[in-house]
Amino acid sequence: MNVRDALIVMAPEHLLLAGIVLLLVVDIAAPRKAGGFGIALAFVCAAAACAAMLALADVAASPFPGQVRMTATDFAAKAVVLALAIPVLLLSRDDLAEMRFFALLLSSLYGACLMLASDSFLTLFLGFELMSLPVYVMVMLAYRGTRSAEAALKYLVLGGVASASLLMGAAMIYGAAASLSFAAFTAALAASDPMMHAGVALVIVAFFLKAAVVPFHAWAPDAYEGASVPVTAYMAAVVKAAVLLAAVRLFADRTLEGPFVAFVAALPLASIVWGNLAAMRQTSFRRMIAYSSIAHAGYLFYALLGDPAGRYQAVLFYTLAYGVMNLLAFAALPHADDDRIDGLAGLYARSPYAALAIAVAMLSLAGIPPLPGFVAKFLIFRNVMAAGHTTYAVLGLVGSYLGIYFYLRVIQVMFMKAPESAAAMPASRELAMPASLLCLAATVVLCVFPGWVLSLI
Repeated sequence: MNVRDALIVMAPEHLLLAGIVLLLVVDIAAPRKAGGFGIALAFVCAAAACAAMLALADVAASPFPGQVRMTATDFAAKAVVLALAIPVLLLSRDDLAEMRFFALLLSSLYGACLMLASDSFLTLFLGFELMSLPVYVMVMLAYRGTRSAEAALKYLVLGGVASASLLMGAAMIYGAAASLSFAAFTAALAASDPMMHAGVALVIVAFFLKAAVVPFHAWAPDAYEGASVPVTAYMAAVVKAAVLLAAVRLFADRTLEGPFVAFVAALPLASIVWGNLAAMRQTSFRRMIAYSSIAHAGYLFYALLGDPAGRYQAVLFYTLAYGVMNLLAFAALPHADDDRIDGLAGLYARSPYAALAIAVAMLSLAGIPPLPGFVAKFLIFRNVMAAGHTTYAVLGLVGSYLGIYFYLRVIQVMFMKAPESAAAMPASRELAMPASLLCLAATVVLCVFPGWVLSLI
């Protein structure tokens, strides 16, 4: 082990760990329910800035050979994941201003960063669990009755199934290749050994479970609805980004062949179609976003079919655009227990800024040009077609049009429907405005300078 490389390459993780330790020390020294927001925000911002600087400096090293390996692109992925957590922290100031929540959030981010640095199934599984376990508790923290308990239980059980599937898949690959490295996984993709094929399939299923791909999506609607808004935003933006980027990192530059092409194409396509169709029937805004996230997971996993040369860049841009749009919608959402879509009726008359911000998010998630969502989908489908899978690309593109309806329905309710009552507008979260402005600034950059952003990642 090279100590210098370990200190430099894993600096973002070290900063997060220092933040966790400081939060625990402060909690023990001055026990109180609230506090820790400033510490958590400072260390997450520092970790994000550190990852961005390492990416721009084109640092690459392997401080723990065979276990941890980082390149400039991997640092860019870490920077994106950590940056997406900043608006979540701003939103959590009112809902979950507790020391334990911020310690859990930083612990989950540590796991996400470890996933993006892993080079073997050992470190991948460790990051997988470190990211997931705190989220199960975070869902329960803002207890909203039986919904939160049910959501946390479903997430815990299916999260456990995902972990078991990952372990079983890794064990099968190890049994055939005598290695737990990612290189063994990419070799298994082209092998003819049935055991290696079974191992690969189980590993892919584990990622499908964590990303809520059909038919492994049952936990997502309840978890998104039962959790508080900051936790829902965290699951939709940060967890989703970390899981997808880790999956693409695992596949490296290997082109999918044989039965895996149909497997990886069929379930994401089903996810696109079912997620968009099911979202049309939702009356809850958060359940609608949950089914929207199921559809977007399908778009993202479609990238595995694409040309390896542009795969990671396309997924990184998509997760950034998708995460920013979801965070913008949640930041502008009125602070109320009622999250029905009809509750947004007449929002433009009551709060023009909130309505316009949500409208921008909805249009971008629908893939309407020139917003970032359009560029993100274009990159994914272009890569799929470049790999020769034109039929799958066309089917996915047709499926994406189904989503336009329910996104436009939200806009129609906000701008064209009279409010149900003359009730006063709920007070917004204290730091919701800075969070939404951060997301809007990122939206403008992604919309106006997509080429510049792509050159950086």
